[in-house]
Amino acid sequence: MKAVFDTKANSGYDDEIVRRYHFPTQRNYVDAAQAAVGDWIVYREPQRNRGRRAYTAVARVLRIEPDLVRANHAYAIVGDYLAFDRPVPFAGAPEGGYWETPLRAIDDARRVGAAVQGRAMRSLADADFAAIVAAGLAETLAPENARRLGLDDLAAGLAEAASPFHHEGAVPGLDQVRRVEQMLVNRKIRDANFRLQICEAYDDRCAVTGLRIINGGGRSEVQAAHIWGVGQGGPDVVQNGIALSGTVHWLFDRHLISLTDDYRLLVSHNKVPTELRVLFERQMDRIHLPKDERLWPHPEYVGRHREGFMAA
Repeated sequence: MKAVFDTKANSGYDDEIVRRYHFPTQRNYVDAAQAAVGDWIVYREPQRNRGRRAYTAVARVLRIEPDLVRANHAYAIVGDYLAFDRPVPFAGAPEGGYWETPLRAIDDARRVGAAVQGRAMRSLADADFAAIVAAGLAETLAPENARRLGLDDLAAGLAEAASPFHHEGAVPGLDQVRRVEQMLVNRKIRDANFRLQICEAYDDRCAVTGLRIINGGGRSEVQAAHIWGVGQGGPDVVQNGIALSGTVHWLFDRHLISLTDDYRLLVSHNKVPTELRVLFERQMDRIHLPKDERLWPHPEYVGRHREGFMAA
């Protein structure tokens, strides 16, 4: 059964939402967590602690593990984490009101807060899940963006997959829900979502050369590189990505270049072809980084990449 997991900064819980969700073993939380094993969840930030009061990402619950350090707590171990293109407002459903069916049934909107109080983990109807995901990935799935995001061959199917779900009227059928679930594990769609967020964070500019080139079709020539490879367990999050030109991306993936902890270049000069070394004349300068420091490469992911560089 699908679920909503509320998450907020500085909560006191040992969360790392791309990998694990920490919760107290109260009966209602345990029941929601166990019911979600093998299925999808939507993360939501409440307004408390400066949260965005919006749904922000999806993930799949793999298993539940006890917290061996903190009594009466456990972890939901998650995979396939995918951030939305844009936060989906808590009360922004197409027909107005709330996305979650039980909340739409509340006549007085002032009582909604009380209805979710103490229910930071709660079940979510399949149709509501599909509607939230379609809204959260609207830009990635928009057919008009297919060429820009490298989804040309999927363009024909994107329009139906991304069509809005209206709660008043036809409810998404099981086949539509399954299509949404399949999109969430489709590598091309995940890469398109990742590319969209990386290009936006880095302003379509190569982090190493500083060049920003947009071709005639409006597609950025910069590529979205994973720092810790997905095949080795790296997540599809902006903090595990960097915008690079094609040649620099090739060198980065082969660990011929890497990054220091303060985001300066490491170059394997004895392995990088002589004609390419001009790209790294300013290697002691810090690379071009996103304006928002929260989107800078995560030190753990940089460290994992550097291990490959040292072993190359």
